[in-house]
Amino acid sequence: MIKSKLKTLVALTTLAFTTQAFATDKYNTDIPTSIMTPDAVSTSIGELNFTDGAPTIETTQKLYDNLDTIQSTEVFLNAIPMASLEALRVGHESIGVSKSNQVVVFDKLMDSNPLFLTGNTDTVYASAFLDLERDGPTVIEVPAGMGPTTVNDAFFRFVTDLGIVGPDKGKGGKYLILPPGYEGEVPEGYFVSQSTSYVNWFIARGFLKDGKTDAAVNAYKSELKIYPLAQKNQPPKMEFISGSEKEFNTIHANNEHFFDELKVVLDKEPISFIDPEMRGLMSSIGLQKGKPFAPDARMQKILKDGVAIGNATARALIFQPRDKGAYIYSDRLWKTAFIGKDYQWLVDKGEGGRNLDARTYFFYMATVNTPAMALKLIDKGSQYAIVDKSKGGDYLDGGKNYKLNIPANVPAKNFWSVVAYDPQTRSELQTGQALPSKNNQRDKLIENKDGSVDLYFGPKAPKGKEANWVETVPGKGWFTILRLYGPQEAWYDHSWKPGDIELIK
Repeated sequence: MIKSKLKTLVALTTLAFTTQAFATDKYNTDIPTSIMTPDAVSTSIGELNFTDGAPTIETTQKLYDNLDTIQSTEVFLNAIPMASLEALRVGHESIGVSKSNQVVVFDKLMDSNPLFLTGNTDTVYASAFLDLERDGPTVIEVPAGMGPTTVNDAFFRFVTDLGIVGPDKGKGGKYLILPPGYEGEVPEGYFVSQSTSYVNWFIARGFLKDGKTDAAVNAYKSELKIYPLAQKNQPPKMEFISGSEKEFNTIHANNEHFFDELKVVLDKEPISFIDPEMRGLMSSIGLQKGKPFAPDARMQKILKDGVAIGNATARALIFQPRDKGAYIYSDRLWKTAFIGKDYQWLVDKGEGGRNLDARTYFFYMATVNTPAMALKLIDKGSQYAIVDKSKGGDYLDGGKNYKLNIPANVPAKNFWSVVAYDPQTRSELQTGQALPSKNNQRDKLIENKDGSVDLYFGPKAPKGKEANWVETVPGKGWFTILRLYGPQEAWYDHSWKPGDIELIK
């Protein structure tokens, strides 16, 4: 009887709250119902109970569990750039690259063996890591003719461009990267940038010549130099390590190990590396520079749940975006890489703050942050279009056959390409083809009479169209990215645009 009366009272109280008729007869003045809390509140995490506004012990525990879960999820979503660059560094170390004079070169292009977030099969990558804490100010000498080349800090923030989109304008030059807080002398004769972190990633992209990698590889090996400024008179010998046809991982974890990746970065970098708000968010779940990260059993369970929710949310942002700004065209399914066309993801030039969802969207599937990928740079830089659904809105199925029409006169000065990716790893799709892609400079594609090209995707090549076929895997999804290097005006004004991917029945 008593329990029944209590349930009735709770129900009546909740009803009174929702109808804004909360009793305030115990007060001397009229109290706005909007500031009151009833003894029972129904929420998405269950019923919350209070004693005259003070939460019960059981409700308090539920709220703290929820708060810790929210904060764990927020750390995942907002710190993906940080964990991603750390995973890249660890991946490089796994194949023997641990010093700045050691460079990974994809001399046979990047095939689908190594796991890289949407790496391409079309440019000749050279990749290295700087440690400004260990080496101090570091010099990078780049040869003439370099394609888009970039240095990013340990949070994937832009430090400088080099090569064709950098201040040397493709003529080659010497760059000097200064550590955070550096106050020493800065010599003349360098393009100078100061990083906010000790660890920095150098990533160069050389172009194919006559469909071959030889020219770019030779330029790297003969002219690319990275060394501490203090050793400029006697720089260490460069070491070039092939990354082609090797199995190694550079992708951050999507489980609780993600937080361990962050801890390594926190301990390495200066306090100023990230702002107090982000540091506070991390410390709220036990991640703090110089202190042990030792979550108890309760917190381990919550961290596991929080990262699972964060991972799922990141995937929703990419594969089912609700931001209309993700779509390049109003009548097609192709999506942009940089929502808002800003490499810092600022809304209305910063007046609307930072679009955090757009930043998560980008870094969950990609790497390299530079204005050259976001801004309008005619005949320079690069532009990207992503699609993961066929016309009609269904996800792409590796067991089915599809066609993609690339209209004639593609507005790309250097080349265009289409690469297939795995939605799980966001890396190149692993199939019987070492390079799951087509490139108009590397491949002898069959053209239609109007100059357009039809590309085919499926588990088997259509008869007579083998040259235009990209293999897919039954039982596995896929998505693709169209790349234009040296984009031209027709790309930006939409007078040229790719067709949607169509299912072949």
